[in-house]
Amino acid sequence: MVPSVSILIIKAFKEQPKDRRKQKIIKHSGNIAFDEVIHIAQQMQHQSLAPEYSGTIKEILGTARSVGSDVDGGHPHDIIDESNSGVVECPAG
Repeated sequence: MVPSVSILIIKAFKEQPKDRRKQKIIKHSGNIAFDEVIHIAQQMQHQSLAPEYSGTIKEILGTARSVGSDVDGGHPHDIIDESNSGVVECPAG
């Protein structure tokens, strides 16, 4: 059983575990490396709906945005825009 993408991103933050009984609304914020995004994309490629590996990476970046994380100190959507324009090369799966 493979955990969801959001769980893998939150684990990449390496935060201390929080007690859900005491703290109801948990806000996550952190910074993960692009290499960690690629590692998560490799794990989740079989569940992805994207026909190409670069699409899977973009799905992971979108989930990182919704969780509230930064990727390499920047906004994840900026990396998606750079990938679409060809500035950033997504590795082949």
